[in-house]
Amino acid sequence: MRNLIYIFLGGGLGSVARFLISNYSQKLWNIDGFPLGTFVVNMTGCFLIGILSAYFLKVDNAMKYLLITGVCGGYTTFSTFSAENYSLWQNGNYGLLILYALSSLILGLIMVFLGFQMMKG
Repeated sequence: MRNLIYIFLGGGLGSVARFLISNYSQKLWNIDGFPLGTFVVNMTGCFLIGILSAYFLKVDNAMKYLLITGVCGGYTTFSTFSAENYSLWQNGNYGLLILYALSSLILGLIMVFLGFQMMKG
């Protein structure tokens, strides 16, 4: 139960951080419609999950639920997606890496499209 509370609290902190950093980045550097705020959040989230994952491989404790699953998960699930792809790469699962990365991108776009179409009525 304690781990769920850590995830809950971290998720809230990560979500607030995502909102603030994304909005601030987008306003600071507005580049012809490029979603820079989301890009900044995704890239900083990937960097953060890399640091935290490496740390918690050495020091395993419940704070990983607060910081990795909670904060990083609330901040951006793209960081988890990237960490999973990195793990596939490290383990030499190149076929699965390509399948996972491409199918996530392509099917993700298709699902957004379908969601929009369903709601158009």
